[in-house]
Amino acid sequence: KNQAYLKLAKFMLDARGNANTHELYGEYSQDHLPVTKQNEAVGHAVRAVYMYAAMTDIAALQRDSNYHKAIINLWNNVVSKKMYLTGGIGAKHEGEAFGDNYELPNLTAYNETCASIGNVYWNQRLFLLTGESKYYDVIERTLYNGLISGISLNGKNFFYPNPLASDGKYKFNHAVSCSRSAWFDCSCCPTNLIRFIPSIPGLIYAQQKDSIYVNLFVSGKAEIQVNNKQIALEMKTGYPWNGNMKLAVNPEGKSSFTLKIRIPGWAKNEVMPSDLYAYENNVMTKMQLKVNNQSYEAKIVKGYMEINRNWVKGDVVEFDFPMQVRQVVANDKVKDNKDKIAFEYGPIVYCGEEIDNPDLLSMRISKNDSWSIKKMTILANDVNVLKGNISGKELTLIPYYIWSNRGSGKMNVWFQKDLLGSE
Repeated sequence: KNQAYLKLAKFMLDARGNANTHELYGEYSQDHLPVTKQNEAVGHAVRAVYMYAAMTDIAALQRDSNYHKAIINLWNNVVSKKMYLTGGIGAKHEGEAFGDNYELPNLTAYNETCASIGNVYWNQRLFLLTGESKYYDVIERTLYNGLISGISLNGKNFFYPNPLASDGKYKFNHAVSCSRSAWFDCSCCPTNLIRFIPSIPGLIYAQQKDSIYVNLFVSGKAEIQVNNKQIALEMKTGYPWNGNMKLAVNPEGKSSFTLKIRIPGWAKNEVMPSDLYAYENNVMTKMQLKVNNQSYEAKIVKGYMEINRNWVKGDVVEFDFPMQVRQVVANDKVKDNKDKIAFEYGPIVYCGEEIDNPDLLSMRISKNDSWSIKKMTILANDVNVLKGNISGKELTLIPYYIWSNRGSGKMNVWFQKDLLGSE
């Protein structure tokens, strides 16, 4: 609550891009324009999203409309022109930087793990400022794909960059290897993950006045105070492998409040809150919501299903977001993904790895291919994998975050379309 710290922080932000105070360092340092005049994400991606998070704090704490307008413009630029399907950001190894609009190469993608972590911090602040679910759609995509990919299943090896393709030769991982490394000379990513992962419980729920937001679907218990009453919550779910959730609501006494359950973007046929990506196969699946085993028609506001009632001990909310294999295409302006297709199931982005698919890079996807979901155990982790029958050959796709846990080799997220077979 010390205003001097806030004043100093804003002073530092206001100094950016101000040639009257210093010789400008340029776009690499986001020091090319005053922060309130910036509307395109440029320069070092990690520094950028930490700065944008700070700008969002200023917009919130000081109700600064110029800062608010700037961060919304910057966010729109990132999600509509500069974000990878995995939620990763930062296209260039040179300068660890954002690329131009729609510059999203796969093999040479940078997508630093720290940038994904910073992107979560920024989007959570935007949610806290606005109460809109789209910011959590970005958080969820990043968490389950381009962020957690930065650490191996055994917790001992790391990615600094997180590309969307590998030829098994290009040493993308800080020029050390084309697979995971135990450490780096610049060790920001491993230590940042160690700091970030324990903070995830703080992302699951949010509370404002007489509302509780359910933002992420994670098994566990929580206690939240609403109107001076303690509300105990317990969620049981198989998410992200299925969309079934059961939430027990136990207030310490009869309590009136609104439970707001986020509808994930993928369940609304929306890959990202922009036109950067789209599902080829839009599906109409009815989300199911029950309160105490009775169907409930919820009002939907800002992407949340709202349940407003007098809650008592023993109340149970059940909801289900049906999952299907989804095919994703990129905006035509993303040249690297022209005539290519990627795959998702629920919030998970999938990839093919050479260890499962000897003919990986020659596979061509057509609309006639059939797909099924199978359970597979990878290094003691039970996961959903996608099995495709591709012109008589089997293609196995694993969750992107798991790749390079079984040795190095080729990997691919975006597959070439069989244009003849797709007609």
